Amino acid sequence: MFDYAGHALARLPARESDLLLEPISYRQSLAARSPPAMRRVGHNPATAATKRALDLTLATVMLAVLAPLMLLVAIAIRLDSPGPALFRQRRIGLQQRHFGLLKFRTMYDHVPSAGDCRQATRGDPRITRVGHWLRCTSLDELPQLVNVLRGEMSMVGPRPHTPGTCAGGRPFEDVAPHYAARHAVRPGITGLAQVRGWRGETDTEEKLLRRIDCDLEYIATWSLLLDVLILCRTLVSVLGMRNAY
Repeated sequence: MFDYAGHALARLPARESDLLLEPISYRQSLAARSPPAMRRVGHNPATAATKRALDLTLATVMLAVLAPLMLLVAIAIRLDSPGPALFRQRRIGLQQRHFGLLKFRTMYDHVPSAGDCRQATRGDPRITRVGHWLRCTSLDELPQLVNVLRGEMSMVGPRPHTPGTCAGGRPFEDVAPHYAARHAVRPGITGLAQVRGWRGETDTEEKLLRRIDCDLEYIATWSLLLDVLILCRTLVSVLGMRNAY
């Protein structure tokens, strides 16, 4: 097995390899794909129009249907701990432009801003009681439907990272030579890496490379069916509260 940069990777244990298997056979070697080629796929006008239409339709319907639930979540957050129900965090989006990602607040409001770039960890003391439940159910991500309507995000795509985040003590862009290629498309609320189990803290270089591998594969092999499959698998994962904290 090879990663997107062509480096040989050790074989994963069977249970981890299963996370890389999908219902349809679109797994390809990325070693032969160059970042410019993947950028061309990401900028195809027909592809972009189709994907944007799906985003607008789903985001509008979901916001209309889930508005009562989102109101209840906001009330629960305010009752659980002092502070606003929503917070905005700077993330890297399409063409490496920064935008304000919206989330329901899951941490205590007195957490210093200097800690914004520090990833949440399992058992993180900064997380509130309601916040823990929101993270387990992924309901904290629902406000990002507004980001989708604004054109800052997509329903499916590489997850947006916070500027300056590190893996193994090194900035993401230093760990992954072609890291910037993942910004050829809008970031997503969910993505291929997430449904394959690569979510949560990215504390090692190996975890980051696995995620980037999935992100670049997604860009190179995009189809409407692929987005639908990822959304369906995301729903299954959310209902089962898998790999969330």
